[in-house]
Amino acid sequence: MKILCISDERDTLVYSDRIKTRFSDIDLVLGAGDLDLDYYGFIVSALNKPLLFVFGNHNLQDIECYRREYADTFGSQPFFHPETIQSYGATYVGGKVIRAGNLIIAGLGGSMKYNDGQNQFTETGMFLFALRLLPALIFNRIFHGRYVDILLTHAAPRGIQDGNDRPHRGFKVFLWFMRAFKPKFLIHGHIHLYDINAGRFDRYGRTTVVNAYEHVVIDTEAFDGRAEH
Repeated sequence: MKILCISDERDTLVYSDRIKTRFSDIDLVLGAGDLDLDYYGFIVSALNKPLLFVFGNHNLQDIECYRREYADTFGSQPFFHPETIQSYGATYVGGKVIRAGNLIIAGLGGSMKYNDGQNQFTETGMFLFALRLLPALIFNRIFHGRYVDILLTHAAPRGIQDGNDRPHRGFKVFLWFMRAFKPKFLIHGHIHLYDINAGRFDRYGRTTVVNAYEHVVIDTEAFDGRAEH
């Protein structure tokens, strides 16, 4: 399965009238946060492929439609159950484990807590958020022979492709998740890449960690540590 992974910035190679030609063989799109929902809508309508996403720590104007704690804060906004709502054809997977074709995908959005902004977590808070996934992961292990194929996050794992400042520091719980549940990929955003030759890929145990900044395409069936940019 070929996956278009996107995050953080609108990419002119994606946000283009040539998107259908350039990405004609894409099977699935994963959004790793900090992108507007109308950007997702453009991609879905152009490619006619499913798009799954998590929120980051910016572009959160619609998060109250998915997270009850923020719906309560903004009382005038209705809360929609994240298992049923689709915005612009995109499906929110934060705190969820779902099937997409033959893939099992889990989502954990947000960043390290650095002020009082929305969708920020302490290390303990992210661990508790990750525990929501446990029943579905165990179900998959019993009935499908594996816990999960892809963990979609916004922040990076601690010490792998993360930053030194607190807002961009990665989560240790993602390291635990990779050791315990052995996803084939962890796909994240949040860390901007300004050098075209900057590395996007690292290995941690059995997991390939991928930085999805702007866009990157991976092939889950024939992945060898490289990707199309």
